[in-house]
Amino acid sequence: MYDEHALAAKFDIKEWKRIFPFLKPYKKEMILLVLCAVFCSFIDSVFPLMTKYAINNFIEPRTLNGIVWFVAAFVLIAFLQAEFGSVIYSKKAIYIEMCIGRDMRYKLFRHVQELSVDYFNVTPVGFILARIMNDTNSMGGMFSWRLAAIALQASYLVFVLVNMLVLNVKLGIMVLAVMAVMAAIIFLVQKKLIALNRKARRQNAKITAAYNEYINGAQTVKSLSAEQLICGEFSDINNEMRNRTMRVRNLERRVMPFISAIGSLTVALVLSASVPMVNSLVMDVGTLAVFINYTFSILGPIEDLMNSLNNTISLQANVERVNRLMDTPEAVHDAEDIVEKYGTIYDAKKENWEELKGDIEFKNVSFKYPGSERYVLQNFNLKIDAGTCVAIVGHTGAGKSTLVNLVCRFFEPTEGQILIDGRDYRERSLLWLESNLSYVLQSPHLFSGTIIDNIKYANQDATMEQVIAAAKKAQAHDFIEKLPLGYNTDIGQGGDKLSTGQKQLISIARAILADGRIMVMDEATSSVDTKTEQLINGMTSDLLKDKTSFIIAHRLSTVKNADIIILVDNGQIVEMGSHRELLKKQGAYYNLYTSQWEEDEQDKFFKKLKTVQQ
Repeated sequence: MYDEHALAAKFDIKEWKRIFPFLKPYKKEMILLVLCAVFCSFIDSVFPLMTKYAINNFIEPRTLNGIVWFVAAFVLIAFLQAEFGSVIYSKKAIYIEMCIGRDMRYKLFRHVQELSVDYFNVTPVGFILARIMNDTNSMGGMFSWRLAAIALQASYLVFVLVNMLVLNVKLGIMVLAVMAVMAAIIFLVQKKLIALNRKARRQNAKITAAYNEYINGAQTVKSLSAEQLICGEFSDINNEMRNRTMRVRNLERRVMPFISAIGSLTVALVLSASVPMVNSLVMDVGTLAVFINYTFSILGPIEDLMNSLNNTISLQANVERVNRLMDTPEAVHDAEDIVEKYGTIYDAKKENWEELKGDIEFKNVSFKYPGSERYVLQNFNLKIDAGTCVAIVGHTGAGKSTLVNLVCRFFEPTEGQILIDGRDYRERSLLWLESNLSYVLQSPHLFSGTIIDNIKYANQDATMEQVIAAAKKAQAHDFIEKLPLGYNTDIGQGGDKLSTGQKQLISIARAILADGRIMVMDEATSSVDTKTEQLINGMTSDLLKDKTSFIIAHRLSTVKNADIIILVDNGQIVEMGSHRELLKKQGAYYNLYTSQWEEDEQDKFFKKLKTVQQ
């Protein structure tokens, strides 16, 4: 769906005009590139004329008078063609391709950074990567090599036709008529080839998706002994790719001999019409040689030109996909007056930022997720004083993250207000709020690089002493010191060289270094071992001290000391209060807590029994 939603069939100049701003900085280079291409095609069209001159002035008269100047002129023209064709032409094309691709990638990547969390929840990563990498590369190639190729091929055909008409109008019109027929046939064939290639690309996208899914799920496949099933599914996709590719190749195989036959027929027509002219001295042998040379040489440019034009039309899909990504709105964004006062995420006016204390209030908040008609919250009110620890608990999928997503402004209320320090947080900059957040995710994400690089993502200006202090608070310093290069140890892509627990401790150190007034711990212990869980639980009270904090947890034993506990179920708040208050009610929280306590006691009993037996 995402990869092929914009495979347009018709050329739409309106879509292309939106790409033109990327070309404007390189207008001079593009003009020079086209001029180089035209000059090269002019030189190519001159060489047969020089052959004519050699036949008429050296071969037929059997003399070498003036041969030195002829050779010198030939060498000079060849040198100019090499200089403009191989050096300037290639240099400009490479420069334009790389620069346009770079600018488009940066523009798209910058826009993607501004998009809201909900976009990434529903959009495959592969789709975004394809837009930023593949489509921008296609655009860069279009406005460099392909633009130059179209100019080269088209101008060469014009020069050749003009020369033929000047040399002999009758033969020129004859060749022109055959060229028109051949161009029409090639255009129709290329159109069919593009349609077949699109189908092949769709199938290739399925193969890529299958590779990605099956390789990422290799452990699951083996655990289910599903290798034969997976291979069968992949074989079907792979065979369909073969069939679609074969249709393309078979059409190409049938067309090439046909084009060659038309070329040979054209040469035969030229010979049959020109031999009598030569015999009657109406045409010289040199001119005949030029016509034969031109007739053979125009076959390739006609085919290449039709191919280039059709491929340009097929790039409509790439253009539309890039434009659609650029058009994707930010679901959460600052109003114009807010941007004017507080700046953007790339150009912040921090001198206007107010200090964030941490008072948070939900005021008649109703919320439903984008695309959904069901309200998760309705007329919800809650006041949280600065420094309060709020725990949000419930079963998996109960909707625990909704409140935190609203507080962090990953989403905004459908109705009502969320106040921070007494003001609607939409009256302040989004970056102002983000800069005051410390967030520990359930599944820790680290970037490629060193440990110190990852911790300092929270504060690029932090000193080494501050980094070490944060790592010590997160109980990460000891294991970091034992690594070969300590804080300068490379952790691999996504932190693959570290255990899950170690990655989580580093992510906690990063959150500590951020020193946000609002702290969020999203099931920070759910994916770590028991030892790491005990470390994290032991440091929690110290980490959350003097901060407005939110703990999302499945295990109730980790949140007993929270100031407020909110139990959610099916997207609704069921109960709210302190641990003691909720136990006294003997309601849903009481039932959930006692059932978990019984499970914990059973686990402890069986562990002790196992130890005794050993």
